[in-house]
Amino acid sequence: MSRVIAVYNQKGGVAKTTTCVNLSAYLALEGKKVLLIDFDPQANASSGLGHPAKLNEGSIYHGLFGLAEPEALTKPTIFYNFHLIPSSQHLAGALIELVNIPEREYKLKQFIDKVRDKYDYIFIDMPPSLSLLTINGLVAADEIVIPVQSHYFSMEGLSQLLEIIELVHKNISEKGLKIAGAVMTMFDENEPLSHKIADDIATNFPHTIFKTRIPRSAALSEAPSYGRPVILHDPNSTGARAYEHLAKELIAQETTRQFQMPSQMMSAAQAVHNVTSEQVHPLPNEADILIDIKVPTPQPAAQPQPVASGEEPVRQAPFGSAQDKQEEPIHDDAFYF
Repeated sequence: MSRVIAVYNQKGGVAKTTTCVNLSAYLALEGKKVLLIDFDPQANASSGLGHPAKLNEGSIYHGLFGLAEPEALTKPTIFYNFHLIPSSQHLAGALIELVNIPEREYKLKQFIDKVRDKYDYIFIDMPPSLSLLTINGLVAADEIVIPVQSHYFSMEGLSQLLEIIELVHKNISEKGLKIAGAVMTMFDENEPLSHKIADDIATNFPHTIFKTRIPRSAALSEAPSYGRPVILHDPNSTGARAYEHLAKELIAQETTRQFQMPSQMMSAAQAVHNVTSEQVHPLPNEADILIDIKVPTPQPAAQPQPVASGEEPVRQAPFGSAQDKQEEPIHDDAFYF
């Protein structure tokens, strides 16, 4: 089953699209089958992968309203296992068209369900706003990655973002929306403010924070102008190496999967109480074979009775044998002494 991950922060300019494009590329390099859905009307992810928006071509807008199947909208990239569904300016008009449509929050989810079995990872590049498009993206996603710029204003809106995610998780999302983690972007090792913001988030953010910090990098800024991810532009740059490490961190979550929403978290005391108070019922066919085994109380060993000469010793019947069964005598002189 694939992981559907929305990369979202309602604040713009925090490297959402840069994270989507380059994280997807490095996951493809690790052998994963990846699909990137550009769900932002600005279509920056599309142009960043060499597919600039064109009004006369199919886009996620057509898939959202059932006008085209996913196979007809999928575009190739330079990696054979990395595909793109581009965006276009038509998507901006979808905000008005979705208003009067039943189940308007589930349109993107219904579209993704058609292809999710074909990929290991499906990324949704979200618009930097809170609208019906945003709700569609959050409902369609299983998890969310939050890029956080090393800046005070970005940290200030983080609490509001968590409230939005929690509301979607409780009221709209069918499977529940989990937070895979937050990633620090545009991080400057030589700037004290970046370290202070990172420390404050580490102290107050109640979810996973990826160890990898994405630095400011000229290569990350230049790569979109060539229509390619940074791995094909400057693979030795600090930005390229950072996204490589981030991809490996995301893959490592496949075995741990410890990310939870606050409403799902449970203290150790509650967990112990639930286990001890839980009533254990036998399996359907187990009642037929269960027996009540009572452990006998240890008794002092009985002293052997003296046996008179010529008298046959008394032996007890073995466990489980019939009482009226005659037992053959044991002819072994060495047995008795």
